[in-house]
Amino acid sequence: MELFKCLFAVALVAGLYGVVSAQHYWTLPQQTLPAQHQLTLPQPEAPFDKCLVEQADRIQCGAADATPDHCENINCCFEDDLCYYGKAVTVQCTRDGQFVVVVARDSTLPNIDVDSEEDGYVVYENHMSSSYEVGVGPRGSITRDSHFELLFQCRYSDTAVEALVMEVNAVPPPVPVAAAGLLRVELRLGNGQCLSNGCVEEDAAYSSFYNPADYPITKVLREPVYVEVNIVARSDANLVLNMEHCWATASPNPQSMPQWDLLVDGSVLDVRSVGSRCPYHDDRYLTTVVPVDGSSGLQYPSHYKRFIVKMFTFVDQTNYSPQKDTVGFAVR
Repeated sequence: MELFKCLFAVALVAGLYGVVSAQHYWTLPQQTLPAQHQLTLPQPEAPFDKCLVEQADRIQCGAADATPDHCENINCCFEDDLCYYGKAVTVQCTRDGQFVVVVARDSTLPNIDVDSEEDGYVVYENHMSSSYEVGVGPRGSITRDSHFELLFQCRYSDTAVEALVMEVNAVPPPVPVAAAGLLRVELRLGNGQCLSNGCVEEDAAYSSFYNPADYPITKVLREPVYVEVNIVARSDANLVLNMEHCWATASPNPQSMPQWDLLVDGSVLDVRSVGSRCPYHDDRYLTTVVPVDGSSGLQYPSHYKRFIVKMFTFVDQTNYSPQKDTVGFAVR
């Protein structure tokens, strides 16, 4: 076998030597085509250069003293001691949390129409939106993240700049719900504030409450909402207020959908046993139960229940877009 390998190698080298040393070359017969059959190949197009911008159309990019290296780092072009925007879409992020977007007319084919007019005005507009996290429950979905959408529009005339003014109208107050019963219970929201050093925010919050004329109340997402439920016009110290269930709805009707649980398994809400099972544990921001005892300064502490909810808004069940409805609380 080794001899076969050696012979094979020698034959291969000899064959290569014969090819290299050959002096005659094979050539194809040449044929001259008639003039009407001569092929003309198109010249290749020059590569696209975003920096080929006419002097009159150049817009300064960055600071006036920008160096060529700095100009390249911010995706711009440099020539004749000027840093300018090229024929492209340029995005720049600043250290103070802002960004600059410049779209050249020549960045698309056909070119962008930057001379759009509307009743004698040149109009520029854009749309911005933010992302948000959604919590999904068995009977509804909510979010505590701010959802921001902005459609901004600028209209320019030859002599002036016009600013658009947006007016936000207040929503109507919620419809009151009343029901007859042996005991009257009310739910109200605290609005007290800490005005001195060392005060406890939870205690101060329940020192005063919103009036019926104050509703609806505007709250920022995740802002604490101080809820109090109490028995009204009763002086029996043996009465104990127990809540079985507390939930939120998007309408004054407590049976409407969607719903979001705030407190569940309310049997442990007795004043003598405040347990950790009360908050709805599928919520990332658990409802905080505030104990009410003799130190609260109330004449009948057993007539009261207090808890703190982090503000949220409902989202649509199909596309999870935030809703603009009011949020109401219901207890049972």
